[in-house]
Amino acid sequence: MYLVPAYIAYLVVSIALTIWVARTLSKNGIVFLKECFGHDDTLAHSTNHLLVVGFYLVNLGWILLTLRFGTPPQGWAETLEFLSTKIGLVVVALGIMHFFNMSAVAKFGRKVGQWFRDDDFGNDIRPDVRRGILD
Repeated sequence: MYLVPAYIAYLVVSIALTIWVARTLSKNGIVFLKECFGHDDTLAHSTNHLLVVGFYLVNLGWILLTLRFGTPPQGWAETLEFLSTKIGLVVVALGIMHFFNMSAVAKFGRKVGQWFRDDDFGNDIRPDVRRGILD
């Protein structure tokens, strides 16, 4: 009696949470990606989209795979415990994915960004912001 409503609540909350986190990270992460990729809008937006797709695939897969785990609840209290455990696992998975994505983008973004800031001989071509126009 309690299992099907618990599954439905789990899926609705987990999928809604995944969508919200993905949209939030995508919207706010584009500035970071542009900086990492030498202000190349096309590369930043393309990378952002690929990260969102990967984020959805991994997290939705996790949500669906963990659906079958856990002891079926027999009452309202057990249903709340069941849901909190399952949704808690989803939140932890979302956090791990976020930190994995951020570390990967920071690592590879610096390398790609450096490519945009070097000339063909490896010399730094960024302007010196400490100097004024008349210096």
